[in-house]
Amino acid sequence: MNRLFQTQSRQIVAFVVCLVLFASCGKQKGQMEQSNEYAVRTLQASSAELENTYPATIRGKQDIEIRPKISGFITRVCVNEGSAVRKGQLLFTIDNVQYSEAAKEAKASVDMAKAQLATAKLTYENKKQLQKQNVIGTFDMQTAANSLSSARASLAEAVASLTAARQNLAFCRITSPCNGVVGSIPFRVGSLVSSSSTEALTTVSNIQDMYVYFSMTEAQLLAMTRASGNANAALKSFPAVRLKLADGTVYSQTGKVSAVSGVINETTGSVSLRADFKNPVHLLKSGGSGSVVIPYSATNAIMIPQVATSEVQDKKYVYVVGSDNKVKSVEIAVADLDDGQNYIVKSGLSAGDRIVVQGVASLKDGMQIKPISESAANAKIQQAEKMGAMQGQSKEKK
Repeated sequence: MNRLFQTQSRQIVAFVVCLVLFASCGKQKGQMEQSNEYAVRTLQASSAELENTYPATIRGKQDIEIRPKISGFITRVCVNEGSAVRKGQLLFTIDNVQYSEAAKEAKASVDMAKAQLATAKLTYENKKQLQKQNVIGTFDMQTAANSLSSARASLAEAVASLTAARQNLAFCRITSPCNGVVGSIPFRVGSLVSSSSTEALTTVSNIQDMYVYFSMTEAQLLAMTRASGNANAALKSFPAVRLKLADGTVYSQTGKVSAVSGVINETTGSVSLRADFKNPVHLLKSGGSGSVVIPYSATNAIMIPQVATSEVQDKKYVYVVGSDNKVKSVEIAVADLDDGQNYIVKSGLSAGDRIVVQGVASLKDGMQIKPISESAANAKIQQAEKMGAMQGQSKEKK
């Protein structure tokens, strides 16, 4: 009897398992049917305002390396790193003892040369009178003239040496060549420096106006140039640009693109451009980084999300939904500028077309779908995420 009871129990358990498997299969079938739902958007023409960002490097209008022109020991550092300086302001002094003595010696040589020149002039005038009286001959007269010329040359040489000595003495005082801000100072009092030193004493950056350099691809620049007629016209028609700083904030001043390189980088295929920004409160620093933000406007444009596209061999495609809810892959052309999230369609689509905007990777030509709105699709995604989170929490409790 026990064997009969065990046999019946096993049959009942097997029957229950079959029911569970059947229910599970039915549930999976329902999920597959639901997976045939895709978010679809009906396209409309409208005005589009997009922004494109380009990595940028910030430079001062003038970044001048300060280097000594003579050799010597630094005796004084007159500024601090980061100090604002004016043109002509003293930055460093170099020990001037030897250069001061050299200048005095050169001055003495000039005085001696002047005296020798005066003597040579007297001798020449005296010889001239004697020749008139036929006391001396031509040879003596020519000798006196040569001595006078030599004395004049010696004086010129002495004057040149004095000028050089005084200039070297002046080089002991190193001043700022422009208004700006002092950079790092690697040398201190007592350091030996020279004109052959590999490292500069410091850098003075004129940061009243800033140059921001960024790059565009050759194709983007060509598109802009063709649209404007030539490069100069493209620069003039360039909209005001903004600068996004390293911390993600946007700089308060707008900039103007004022220059474009005439050479294309062979390695990257890009072209360097320069935007000028005012820097009244010296917020921007030379050597900083950021991103140039360029606005792009279009009227009667068809804009689609980039996630709705697929790319095959540098060509972009979207899935258009027909009246029978079957999808068809269609090639499109988009504008060169985009904001990283949307494309402006130049050809391939028209207002009123319906396209799939989510899950395009799982579609195939001729596949029939169940169109739903984007809001409904997002709601389903949020619901699934919520259910997944709840299941995860229940597993952790177990």
